Amino acid sequence: MEIKSGNPVLAKDAFSGLPRTADPMTIGGTVNRSAMLLAILLISAGWTWGQFWTSQNAATIAPYMWGGIIGGLVLALVTVFKKNWAPVTAPLYALLEGFAVGGLSAMLEMQYAGIVIQAVGLTFGTMVALLLAYRSGLIQVTEKFRMGIIAATGGIFIVYLVDMVLHLFGVSIPFIHESGALGIGFSIAVVIIAALNLVLDFDLIAEGARSGAPKYMEWFGAFAFMVTLIWLYFEILRLLAKTRR
Repeated sequence: MEIKSGNPVLAKDAFSGLPRTADPMTIGGTVNRSAMLLAILLISAGWTWGQFWTSQNAATIAPYMWGGIIGGLVLALVTVFKKNWAPVTAPLYALLEGFAVGGLSAMLEMQYAGIVIQAVGLTFGTMVALLLAYRSGLIQVTEKFRMGIIAATGGIFIVYLVDMVLHLFGVSIPFIHESGALGIGFSIAVVIIAALNLVLDFDLIAEGARSGAPKYMEWFGAFAFMVTLIWLYFEILRLLAKTRR
């Protein structure tokens, strides 16, 4: 069976063609691995947060933030191409991403008091609500649903990529960064797409467990889920910041 996800990490062939083992991945095992990655991320994020509030200087945490962003990207690419390395690379990815999450969160919290707890609450509230909707059958992952989210995710990626290139020439796409009605509307749309990617992740992980994928795929599934969760958190943080301006 061809498996697809809007998450760029959970590609259409992420779980296909893998050998069956006597000790296959399970949904419960993937949940446990996800909890471990989240704990690692929170520890490193908390450390960076503390460093910023102690120094009150963004320059203090800038090396950790950029190291987390670049290192996390490198580890993400390694994990995608070397799935059997996920038991090692996934925890390292969570550790590095925590530096970026903690640093950015601390700086925005200084600008907009209370924004981080709101973003965290909305992120996990959305995750739980969508998980319940998926488990109850309220949201069903049909082929049309899946392809629609994949297409929308690809469109957002292209828009962000074009914006990054334009930044090199001192130009930017206004609605991505501005806090007007169009900018807020764009961020709401991106948050919705990021959230619906979680549903595709749930479905793909469940399919991986049903297909008897190797045990190390629990770490890969947890890693892919964290990629989407972090993306959702950042987009909610961006949306809240726009509404505060």
